[in-house]
Amino acid sequence: MARLRHDYEQFLARDIEVIAIGPEDTESFQSYAEKESLPFVGLPDPEGEVRKLYGQEVKLLKLGRMPAQVLVDKEGVIRYAHYGESMRDIPENQEILRLADELGLSQGQPHPTDQGP
Repeated sequence: MARLRHDYEQFLARDIEVIAIGPEDTESFQSYAEKESLPFVGLPDPEGEVRKLYGQEVKLLKLGRMPAQVLVDKEGVIRYAHYGESMRDIPENQEILRLADELGLSQGQPHPTDQGP
């Protein structure tokens, strides 16, 4: 999550909001966010309800929830999803930003379905 913090302004410049979802309870999640100075929204998901909705895996032998990065457009449609195989399997921020630009999810970019024939 710290890596997202470093490029958060680049996400905002593209009209993209970052939401971190974690298995901690509200108090633990808030404490971590404050300690790490996370500027984006944190959503505690101790029961795994959101994790299940997005198909995020849990592998106990690999420290729990596997990382997942999901780009959801403003209509709520998943446009891209990456499900990590380990805690190190996380796309670089620049890759996510490039994908958002290519998919037309960035501010000022036309949505692909908005383009005429």
